[in-house]
Amino acid sequence: MKRNFAGKTVVITGACRGIGAGIAERFASDGARLVMVSNAERVFETAEKIKAAHGSEILALQVDVTDEQQVQHLYQEAASRFGSIDVSIQNAGVITIDTFDKMPKSDFDKILAVNTTGVWLCCREAAKYMVKQQSGSLINTSSGQGRQGFIYTPHYAASKMGVIGITQSLSQELAPWNITVNAFCPGIIESEMWDYNDRVWGEILSTEQKTYGKGELMAEWVQNIPLKRAGQPQDVAGLVAFLASDDARYITGQTINVDGGLIMS
Repeated sequence: MKRNFAGKTVVITGACRGIGAGIAERFASDGARLVMVSNAERVFETAEKIKAAHGSEILALQVDVTDEQQVQHLYQEAASRFGSIDVSIQNAGVITIDTFDKMPKSDFDKILAVNTTGVWLCCREAAKYMVKQQSGSLINTSSGQGRQGFIYTPHYAASKMGVIGITQSLSQELAPWNITVNAFCPGIIESEMWDYNDRVWGEILSTEQKTYGKGELMAEWVQNIPLKRAGQPQDVAGLVAFLASDDARYITGQTINVDGGLIMS
């Protein structure tokens, strides 16, 4: 279903690939002005491809979402360029996978800094502009591990559970200004991150009796999904577009699974 975001400014972090690029593509096709953000230079290439395909107005920025000053500058640039910040999607995220006895503290710190603190910083700065406008939508990327932890990723589970807490807290605080705050939990989505997950989890879970080649572990896990397929970035983007639209104006403080029925809660 197409939605009309003409004249709306949508900020998307983690927008250079995977779910973030899929979300950017969807909002571009729906007429939004985009601010595409990533800590990788690849964001400029992705933005150019989307601009060429849809003729969209796009501001691409290379930003570290764990850096307070860079995040502040991001929203200043967005507001200066487009005049408003109507939707902000906090999608930047990273993962590492390791056994409990080998995981360094630096990995734990990095995952929490990007996935949780980065979400909070972006929400805080975006909300400053939305309060002045008396409207806006904040949408945060959690994970299936925000619902249910999993082996070898306690730091990732903690970070994504934290996103749900941020979402619920801010939804109450920002409601007086007509700002909605929601989150979504992707399951297995075909992306470069899931290529990494398949490889590293496969390496750890391989035994003398059974070893996992490329794609085999992911294929095994997909069989536990009621819809019997991995998701596509477009599957997530459709939900995000709905949450950002006027059709969802009475929905706030919610976290919605988009995982083919893998986790039902």
